[in-house]
Amino acid sequence: MSSISEPPLSLSILAGVTEVSAAAWDELVDQDDPFLEHAFLAALERSGSVGPGTGWEPRILIARQDGHLVGAVPLYLKDDSMGEFIWDFAWAHGSHSAGIPYYPKLVAAVPFTPAASHRLMVHPKADRARVARVLAQGLREVAEEMDASSIHVLFCREEELAELASAGFVPRASYQFHWNNRPEKFPSFDDYLGTFRSRMRKQVRHERAVVGDHGLRIETLPGSELDDRGWQALDRFYRSTVDRYGNVPSLTPAFFAEIRRTHADRLLAVLAYRGDEPIAATTNFTRGDRLYGRYWGSCEPLPMLHFELCFYRLIEHAIAHRLSAFEGGAGGEQKLARGLLPQPTFSAHWIRHRGLAHAVGDYIVREAAAVEAEMRTCLDHSPFARARSSL
Repeated sequence: MSSISEPPLSLSILAGVTEVSAAAWDELVDQDDPFLEHAFLAALERSGSVGPGTGWEPRILIARQDGHLVGAVPLYLKDDSMGEFIWDFAWAHGSHSAGIPYYPKLVAAVPFTPAASHRLMVHPKADRARVARVLAQGLREVAEEMDASSIHVLFCREEELAELASAGFVPRASYQFHWNNRPEKFPSFDDYLGTFRSRMRKQVRHERAVVGDHGLRIETLPGSELDDRGWQALDRFYRSTVDRYGNVPSLTPAFFAEIRRTHADRLLAVLAYRGDEPIAATTNFTRGDRLYGRYWGSCEPLPMLHFELCFYRLIEHAIAHRLSAFEGGAGGEQKLARGLLPQPTFSAHWIRHRGLAHAVGDYIVREAAAVEAEMRTCLDHSPFARARSSL
C-alpha cells in the first residue's frame, strides 16, 4: 500500500468486524495487541458474546480512502455499563436521578477486556493526524445519528487524548497493575526476585513452596498445543469463577471454540493437573513483547495456587521469552506484593447534556488527584526499595 495523503476520507458504520477483510483490519492493529485483531473481535461476534441482546451491539466505525481501509474505531452501542472496567455507574445513577436519560451510549473498547491500545486505529502509512481527526469527529456524528447520550473511549493510548480533545472529549485517569521487565531483561525469576526486599522475597518463596507441596503438575502451554481436555478446562473454569461471584458469564461456550479455531496462537494457558485431570487454569493472551492475564478458575481451593498460576508462572514465562511486560488486568492489590506496579491508564468521554457534562468534568478533575495519591501509596508498599521513582 503506497503512502496515502490527499484523497477524501469516507466514513461508514458496520454491524460487525466480520464485514471487513481480516487482512485489511489487522494492518491497523498495534503490534502488541492480540485483542483488537480481527480474529478476536470476530470470535466475540460469531460466538454470540456480543451482538443483539448482549448489551454490546457492534457499530464499527471505519474510514476509507480510495477504497482502502485507513482507519477504524471498535465501537459498540450499549444499554448498560457492564463489562467495561472503567466504571461510570455513578454517572448513570446521577443522570437518571436528574431525569436525564443515560442509555443508550457508545463505547469504543474491546468488550470485557481492560487492555490499552489505540482506539483511533490508523493505517501506519496514512496521515495519522488527519485520519484520527476525522474518526474523532465521526464518533460525534454516530452519536447524533443513534441518539446516544455519550461516548466513552476506554483504555486508549495517552497520545490519543489530545486527538480526542479536539472533538470535545474530556480525559480521565485510572490505573492498573503491570509487571515490567528491565531494559536489559532479567535472566531468571530468581534474579528478578533478588530485587525484592528480603521479607517480601521470603514470602514469595514460601508461597511457591506451599504450591509445590500440593503434588500438582503445572504446565504453561500455547493454545496451539492444548488438547480437547485443556480447552474444555479453560471454558469450565471461566464459568466456575463467574458463578462463584454471582456474575453473568459474558463469554458464551462457543467463544473458546472460535478462539481455538482462529486465534489459538495468541492464547497462553497455565494449567494445574492432579494426575491427568486439570484442577485449575488461567487463560492469557500474548502478542509481540507483551503478555495479558485474563481468566482464572479452580475446582480445588488450594492455598497459594492462584498466585502461582496467575502471577509467578506468567512472570517466569515473560522472563524466559524476554517479553517487556505482563499486564495483570483490572483490580487486585494482591498483584502489588508480587511485583506488579501501578501504571496509569486513560480514557476519554463526551457527554451530550451540558449540565451532566459539567458535573462529570468536575468529578474527573477531583478523581485524578485521588488516583495519583493511590498510585503513590501503592508504590510505598511495593516489594521494591525504589519503586516510587518509577511513577
